[in-house]
Amino acid sequence: MDSDTIDPADQKAIRSLVIVFSYHHGNTEKVANAIAHVLGAEVKTPQQVDPEMLREYDLIGFGSGIYSAQHHESLLELADRLPRATSTKAFIYSTYGAPAVAAGGDFVKKNHSRLRGRLEAKGYRVFGEFACAGWNTNVFLKYFGGLNRGRPNADDLEHAAKFARDLLKTTR
Repeated sequence: MDSDTIDPADQKAIRSLVIVFSYHHGNTEKVANAIAHVLGAEVKTPQQVDPEMLREYDLIGFGSGIYSAQHHESLLELADRLPRATSTKAFIYSTYGAPAVAAGGDFVKKNHSRLRGRLEAKGYRVFGEFACAGWNTNVFLKYFGGLNRGRPNADDLEHAAKFARDLLKTTR
């Protein structure tokens, strides 16, 4: 067993699911897979998720790229359809196309606020949040090679894996 995965007995104890919407360059899907690998989790899109099936999981991740300072609409709509939860643990993650140097402080907290609010309103307990830069070629940026080319990179994906390992320690 490699150092990024958890013990199979722990995987059974913590049933995990990672939900991802990844569109342009697969940025957020790379992050989702890095996190899922550590958690021993399935990865599904919002369209593949029946909200009632989420009752089967102990830990659920919700992530997408950031579009106009919020997660993708399909993820927000899924959050609106979720059944009430009392003990379900959640985490939020994203990739953003803004310049990586500008993404400090409250940047991530603000971008995650709509999704976090919807999850908490349904009774989900958000145990952690992760974000990293992603390659952005939207609108005019494509003519200049985009922003954050090569992101998420190996360091970003290692940070995502570390986030997942820390999340396991926090949610036990």
